Amino acid sequence: MAMIFGLSSPACSPRAHGQALPQPVEDITVSAEAKQAQAVFAAGCFWCVEAVFQELQGVSEVESGYAGDSAESATYEIVSTGATRHAEAVRITYDPHQISYGQLLRIFFATHDPTTPDRQGPDQGHQYRSAIFYADDDQLRVAAAYINQLQQAGVYAPKSITTTLEPLTQFYRAEEYHQDFAVRNPDYPYVRHWIPGKLQKLANVAGHQLKAPTTQPAQ
Repeated sequence: MAMIFGLSSPACSPRAHGQALPQPVEDITVSAEAKQAQAVFAAGCFWCVEAVFQELQGVSEVESGYAGDSAESATYEIVSTGATRHAEAVRITYDPHQISYGQLLRIFFATHDPTTPDRQGPDQGHQYRSAIFYADDDQLRVAAAYINQLQQAGVYAPKSITTTLEPLTQFYRAEEYHQDFAVRNPDYPYVRHWIPGKLQKLANVAGHQLKAPTTQPAQ
């Protein structure tokens, strides 16, 4: 069952701009032997979310997909109707010794609006909800603690966070043309309009954690 934090108020937009978000007071402790971990987040169109988390040091893979419902309904055509329990989501594979689950959560909250239920920007529907799909008790504990921390700090006041915490039953990888969409389609109008702002928010909150830009060889 999903856990919903707060009810949205129409009053004003969040005052959080990356730098305003505190560091999580709780995080997951990892063993020295741990080589990789995964996190599954939903924050609107998965093209945008994928583009953000691909930029981070310690992240080895970001996959676009669906979470929240059955395998039979895990197709773009069906999910796009908004009639399923699926959310457009991303699965992030990362080195927990380079970047922690708590740090990923901070970036998640800094780069989307978690106060608009079933909507991000121009995208509206249950498939575009803000959601954290937790794989275990540690992820649930840390995510719930950080949401409470943000609420107590009044980061989005007078609005409240509506992000849901949902158990991860399965992640279904989306169709291949959705993978690396922004990288492969930089001139697509949606990509050009919405993703630069997301990347600027990312740079504001985690500029020191970004991968070095790829340099092209001289011609």
